[in-house]
Amino acid sequence: MPRLTGGEIIARYLEKEGVEYLVGIPGHGSTNILDAFNDSDVEVIQPRHEQGAAHLADGYARASGEPMAVFTSIGPGATNTVTGVATAYVDSIPMVVFTGAPQTHEYGQGILQEIERQKPGDFPSVMEPVTKQSFEVSDVEMLPRVLRRAFQVALSGRPGPVHIDVPMDVQGAVADVEIPEPTAHRPHSRPGGDPETVAEAAELLAEADRPVIVPGGGTMLAEAWDEVLELAEHLKAPVSPTFQAKGIVPEDHDLFVGYAGWIGTTAGNELASNADVVLAIGCRFTDMHTSSFEPGVSFEIPSSKLIHVDIDPEEVGKNYPVEVGIQGDAKVVTRQIYEELAARTDPVGTEDNDYYEEVQRLWDEWEQRVEEYVTDDVPMSMARVLVSLREVLPREGVVVSSAGQPQETTNPQFPVYEPRTNVSCGGFSTMGFGVSAAIGAKLARPDRPVVDVEGDGSFLMCNQEVACAVEHDVDVTYLVLNNHGWKSIRNLQVDKYGWDRVLNTPFDEETDVNYMDMADAFNVGYAERVVKPENLEATLSEAIAHDGPAMVEAIVEPDNPDSGAIITGKWDLADLQE
Repeated sequence: MPRLTGGEIIARYLEKEGVEYLVGIPGHGSTNILDAFNDSDVEVIQPRHEQGAAHLADGYARASGEPMAVFTSIGPGATNTVTGVATAYVDSIPMVVFTGAPQTHEYGQGILQEIERQKPGDFPSVMEPVTKQSFEVSDVEMLPRVLRRAFQVALSGRPGPVHIDVPMDVQGAVADVEIPEPTAHRPHSRPGGDPETVAEAAELLAEADRPVIVPGGGTMLAEAWDEVLELAEHLKAPVSPTFQAKGIVPEDHDLFVGYAGWIGTTAGNELASNADVVLAIGCRFTDMHTSSFEPGVSFEIPSSKLIHVDIDPEEVGKNYPVEVGIQGDAKVVTRQIYEELAARTDPVGTEDNDYYEEVQRLWDEWEQRVEEYVTDDVPMSMARVLVSLREVLPREGVVVSSAGQPQETTNPQFPVYEPRTNVSCGGFSTMGFGVSAAIGAKLARPDRPVVDVEGDGSFLMCNQEVACAVEHDVDVTYLVLNNHGWKSIRNLQVDKYGWDRVLNTPFDEETDVNYMDMADAFNVGYAERVVKPENLEATLSEAIAHDGPAMVEAIVEPDNPDSGAIITGKWDLADLQE
């Protein structure tokens, strides 16, 4: 057996897992881990903030389906990851996070950056609610077992982030160990649904007159895009994904009807709320997706009968009662339902099919409504900018977005055509996510152009990661939609309390950032500001074609209540009680 330090054990194991990148910032609490990667095939990527490290790993996993490893020091370096890890946890994105910890012989003595008032070396308690599991390594000989367990947990079942706390002396300690073979310690198949329950689901769908298929993020994680489309085409059932499943079917397919929810499409809300059977696959039914569960706005369950498929049994029936609940992998169960259905019925045709014709009519009406927002006015709407981006971005291009108005416009209105080409934070709705998630997406898909669509408020929260893109020469394009402030929240305040009650300072000429000067300071090779819509396509084309990081600032309307987003559903936010 080889004699290895703790850091070398970690490096060797990551190589066996096929992990391409380790991302993080050096600190005194992680030096013994980092030193081992001088002699490793795993490339080290250095962001400028540990939150950015976690978002970078997140974007990589969403674009590739594979995990990345994150490392940090002890103390604030470790706590800085929490927002990024929580973002991944809520959306079930796998990653493994290594943090430094106090030397085992000094636990509880309050050494530099130790959290110890409740119990010694207490940082794992911080990570507990935002990870699938948090491991503490007290001896170097534990590391091989902990490593293979951590990756097993992160990748199996419902995926998610896993944390490993590694004391500084354990990182440098030496042991004779065998590096385990990853595939020997995890499932070699995916769980299917109970055959009788699958048959019940198929029978319901066979009898349905107005079925709707609602794929969620679980279908993307399970790579169930072929199965979802095959089932939809057999039934001629409209497909209304959640935003985390954007791209699960091509958005120019005749059965795609957009999204249900607060900022869904009119077609998606109309069809989902009037379905007789809803097949939800890997879908959580959140407040944003369901119009805060208001009956008949986005869903009407009951009277719609719900078939709910999820690998996590706690999600099945959590927010709506089920007619048929199936625990299992989205890809396997969707295939099972299709096979049962195909044995019962012939494929549904489109001729003399009133439901299919209704689907086409409703989608046409939605597209006409979107076109009303696409004008050549100055300042531009966000919708107008996105139309030009879609014109110049290849079909296989990847678009990334963070929380805020740009995401609220991009998700429902910017069409994508292939799986894993929309990278967008979901349930944790994290501002700044896209700045480094785009770097991760590009590392995962180096053959595809990657564009991060950011609002100016969101971009400023993590803009330091542009330096990471420049340092590592990662070819991403940052499209900053500048409406001079946090206007998504400003508009919410106006709606709830009126203009005279707004506490939300806009970024005016004196306080706003000069993004062209910023790009120059970061050594970005291409940077342009666009004010008029006729200049958009040429500028965006040049930015995407530029070899290296690029930035385009588009000046968009500051005072449109929705700035290009189209509100079609409801969202329940508590108002002041008089």
